[in-house]
Amino acid sequence: MFNFSYKTQRYLILFGFLTIPVLLSLTFSYYPAVSLFYYSLTDWTGLGWDMHFIGLDNYKEIFTKPEVFGVLKNNAYYFIGGLVQVALALYFAVILNGRLRGKNGFRAALFLPYVLHSVATVIMFKNVYHGEYGSLNMLLGAIGLESWQQSWLGNKHLVNISLAFISMWKFMGLNMVVFIGALQSIPSDLYEAASIDGASGWQKFRYITLPSIRSVMELMLILTLTGALEAFDIPYVMLLGANGTSTFVIQTVNTAFKYQNFGLASAMAVVLLLMVLLFIVIQRKLLFRGEK
Repeated sequence: MFNFSYKTQRYLILFGFLTIPVLLSLTFSYYPAVSLFYYSLTDWTGLGWDMHFIGLDNYKEIFTKPEVFGVLKNNAYYFIGGLVQVALALYFAVILNGRLRGKNGFRAALFLPYVLHSVATVIMFKNVYHGEYGSLNMLLGAIGLESWQQSWLGNKHLVNISLAFISMWKFMGLNMVVFIGALQSIPSDLYEAASIDGASGWQKFRYITLPSIRSVMELMLILTLTGALEAFDIPYVMLLGANGTSTFVIQTVNTAFKYQNFGLASAMAVVLLLMVLLFIVIQRKLLFRGEK
């Protein structure tokens, strides 16, 4: 039995608590990131370890092929849908944070879609969007809007909107719960003082609620942006990226596993990481430059 002094025990505990997270980060974050960048400089096919260093050739190929970045227009649908989703989540959070009978039931109902697995969600919406027996077309027919019935996944002008709606429906509940937590942290005295001064509901929301949840809004917008750039599971499971629904991540996955060009796919992943960081910096500079 070792008899260490209090100071020694303190240093050992601190060393242990710091070492384990650092080792986990090095093993599962930094080493894979460095390996990814190295693979992007090679012609690795993903089979075995036979690879040759080709420098920046993969990056040159990415920036000389317009179709690589052309799919980002499909990611834009998810970003716009994400902005609508954040607005709706904040709207429901404000309503369900007040004195509303049965609000816990409404919270659970809106949060439930987030609990569902993405694959199950996509399979469910396949039955919603089906051109013949889909519930959406049946609903339109029942209310006399037969002219609106169509193949929601076959129309190139509507398919990405339909897929973005699935993402919005799934993740709105999570954003709502986060907003409710932020709203509950605002002191009620501020609202009481504003009511005494004769402030309206909109004035309370504009001058008390929004400034108080500014950091949460920033987080939500960052998650919306990164989620839009990394959109994959919904369009891939629904259509495998066909009919003009391919996203940047789907194209990266196809490059790696379909065409067995892991070097080029690694370079695309690095470019995606840089795009995410760049857009986050731009977003903070433009939207939150006045925050200190």
